[in-house]
Amino acid sequence: MWRRKTLLRLINIQRVLVRHGLDEIITATHFLRPLRFLFYLFPRAKDVSEPVGKRIRLALIELGPIFVKFGQAVSTRRDLLPPDIADELAELQDRVPPFPAEEAIEILNQSYGKSVDEIFSRFDKEPFAAASIAQVHTAALQNGTEVIVKLLRPGVRELIERDLEVMYALAELADRYWSLSKRLRPLEIVAEYEKTIIDELDLAREGANTAQLKRNFADSELLYVPDVYWDYCRPEVLVQERIYGTPISDMDTLRKTGTNIQALAENGVEIFFTQVFRHNFFHADMHPGNIFVLLDDPAKPKYAAVDFGIVGTLSPTDQKYLAGNFLAFFDRDYHRIAKLHIDSGWVPPGTRIDELESSVRSVCEPIFNKPLCEISFAQVMMRLFETARRFDMEIQPQLILLQKTLFNIEGLGRELYPQLDLWKTAHPILRQWMSEQLGPRAAFEQLREDLPQIREAARELPGVVRYLSEQISNDALKFELNTPELEEIRDQLKTQHKQRFTLTVGASALICGTLVLTLGSNAILGWTLVAVGALISLAGRPKN
Repeated sequence: MWRRKTLLRLINIQRVLVRHGLDEIITATHFLRPLRFLFYLFPRAKDVSEPVGKRIRLALIELGPIFVKFGQAVSTRRDLLPPDIADELAELQDRVPPFPAEEAIEILNQSYGKSVDEIFSRFDKEPFAAASIAQVHTAALQNGTEVIVKLLRPGVRELIERDLEVMYALAELADRYWSLSKRLRPLEIVAEYEKTIIDELDLAREGANTAQLKRNFADSELLYVPDVYWDYCRPEVLVQERIYGTPISDMDTLRKTGTNIQALAENGVEIFFTQVFRHNFFHADMHPGNIFVLLDDPAKPKYAAVDFGIVGTLSPTDQKYLAGNFLAFFDRDYHRIAKLHIDSGWVPPGTRIDELESSVRSVCEPIFNKPLCEISFAQVMMRLFETARRFDMEIQPQLILLQKTLFNIEGLGRELYPQLDLWKTAHPILRQWMSEQLGPRAAFEQLREDLPQIREAARELPGVVRYLSEQISNDALKFELNTPELEEIRDQLKTQHKQRFTLTVGASALICGTLVLTLGSNAILGWTLVAVGALISLAGRPKN
């Protein structure tokens, strides 16, 4: 049963929506509809002449951090929103009302155990930016280095934990009563979001994320990541290099300085796909308030990113399935898309591949009547989800962060350069990555990692064979004792013996092939033996 404060919070959410004249959200929301009688208990908005976008923005601010984060994410999709609402929600990116400077100074004094004046030669009381979870001030270290100081909002953890309880309450209702809950998995989605938002409350973790991304792009001309000054960082305080750049949303300045807008948009796409597939560590909060442009050379603009509280990673399996789906979609290989969905477990294993292929084709073919630059990944994915309902396709919670980031990047790129051809930039990156993952070099790299196991298997094999021969000749293996534990041990031993035998055969083929190549007697035979040995060795690897 819901706790009293959770129920009170639900009622308060309804009160805020009613007060801002957003009654239609409640009547259109399945789970809030039974509470519509409470309209009569709350004062209705006296003046609804204010634009609906402004009313939504003010309601989200009043409702708190989680709702502001939602508004920030939605604001980047101008291709899916009316312009007036998108403009209002964009203000949530860095124009949330700040908390008083006196509170900020008190937080710093307590964190450092000394006066803020002893830490910084200058601390600017006027906030540089204020967001839903933290606030940023500019300052200078004692040596004159210009920095930004990021502070968690007082009491923000308690507010977020309270609203997470509300989200879980709604998810439980959905899981129990909503017919689509099995496919959409609301409880898992909330659990995934909880991990993300709680991580964002640890600014030391954000500092570590920043340092990792800086290493990943250390030699890149595409993205600059600021330095972190670890001696001044605490779980509730982050101090890092101050970035002097033009906000990505300041299109007037970008145009006046002659910035290559097309290159800027395409670079953003390249950065995203590089992070997801090459680094497997991506910035997952790329709304315009977190992105700047360095204009030292407007013809070759460079991104500078901040706020790495939310980052994402994928399993190798998810990476391969995603890359395969992207490539198959633009190759119009609908059979492969259907097969990938079944192989990955995203749809039930008994799904007929021809029926799924036909449904995917019916969604995708009309899209390709448009130029590639007009194809929206967001709309394609929504259409595919709608189509997949009849196949009981399940939402993958681990991919939600990636989907959100992809939508943000696409929306930002289209805002910069409406003719952006997402595929033109992404295709070569994906092709190269897939080649590296599945090509001969990847096989040899994997084989090199497995060589210690192959050597161990080859060394142990004669002893194992001799021991088994002796046991068999002495009838020592003839006994019957069946227990679940022994059956499991037998299965493990069989698996290990098969793996050792396979690795030994593979190693032998590799060695023979290498010798043939070294002697130069028959190149075709040599490479054939090497390839066969590599494949056999990979097949014999222990499954994690």
